[in-house]
Amino acid sequence: MSAEKSDSILRIVRRDGRYSPQAYYFIFDALDYTIQRMKKVRHVTGRELLEGIRLYATEHFGFLARTVLGEWGVNETSDFGELVFNLVEAGLLSRTDSDTKSDFQGVYEFAEAFDREFKSSLKDVKLAP
Repeated sequence: MSAEKSDSILRIVRRDGRYSPQAYYFIFDALDYTIQRMKKVRHVTGRELLEGIRLYATEHFGFLARTVLGEWGVNETSDFGELVFNLVEAGLLSRTDSDTKSDFQGVYEFAEAFDREFKSSLKDVKLAP
């Protein structure tokens, strides 16, 4: 990441201290991941990004995804909208006229989205007597 982009993120964090810098860096990584999965370079909608975020976080952090995101101040999908629109306002991401923060509201519950596959795999674990 460029020094200019890092400086911009630090300015955002000073202005809006709800989220850690890592949350903003994560948005860029998750966006790249989402675009690669789509196999097409085009605008990514809020819902598409949220699904990419869910998959990327689960692959990257495993069963700790929700915990890591929470440490960064991210506890619901609307937090991702806040992060994205802070980046848009700083000129680090772009948006279309139809993109809104509401695209990110209530799309999935974190407990269900980040824990479900691990809960089902834990059912198969046999503990020694």
